[in-house]
Amino acid sequence: MHEWQEEVLAEVRAGSRISDRDIVDKVRRAVLMQRLPPGTRLPEVTLGEVFGVSRSVVRKALTRLASEHVVDQRPNQVARVRAPSIEETRETFAARRLVEGEVASLLAGRLDAASRDRLAAETRGEIEAHGRGDEPARIEHSLAIHHRLAELSPNRVLGAMLTDLILRTSIVIALYKRSNLASCFLEGDHTTLLAALEQGDRQAAREGIRHHLESLEALLDLSPREASIDLKAILGRSREQA
Repeated sequence: MHEWQEEVLAEVRAGSRISDRDIVDKVRRAVLMQRLPPGTRLPEVTLGEVFGVSRSVVRKALTRLASEHVVDQRPNQVARVRAPSIEETRETFAARRLVEGEVASLLAGRLDAASRDRLAAETRGEIEAHGRGDEPARIEHSLAIHHRLAELSPNRVLGAMLTDLILRTSIVIALYKRSNLASCFLEGDHTTLLAALEQGDRQAAREGIRHHLESLEALLDLSPREASIDLKAILGRSREQA
């Protein structure tokens, strides 16, 4: 059982009332942590049983998740965690480079002591988690760094856009990460970025984000994938009908 499911069951057993927002938060977090891979089916009945709520509450949560581009909902079909195309994946990284690069540039030289300390702690936490082979914890620290940049953004619109793009990026990484790759850890990237922010070097901060995201995208397998087609079934049926 996944950690997020255990947390939900603990809350249900404790008698906590689960709202549609709670479901949204927990499913989003599971996607961000790559515990719910793209394409995962999310049946209303199953979610209702897991969270101990009615199907109407589940429907509200799925509608919100769809509006946040976390799940795909189609008429008369079970909702699924989104599985973006290769083209959308490239567009997502391109958009995030622009938005997060600008956010980092705006933040350079403007971090207060508490923000610097928190970012430094998350950076150390990521390095330590990678060192002990704890990939879920490493992902959590990495996400915390970027979400903190979004929260601190002097331009709130850019901050909101970045929050959305971080989630979209996490989904495509879960989908396209090379199968033989144990971790997407990029040694030194966050340390270099934090130094640029502390020194107030706007160009270096923007360049640090660009390098980080380009390196991350390079770890993905974005080669075209052939659809799995059963030619015998298709052609055999054609012969029978001819």
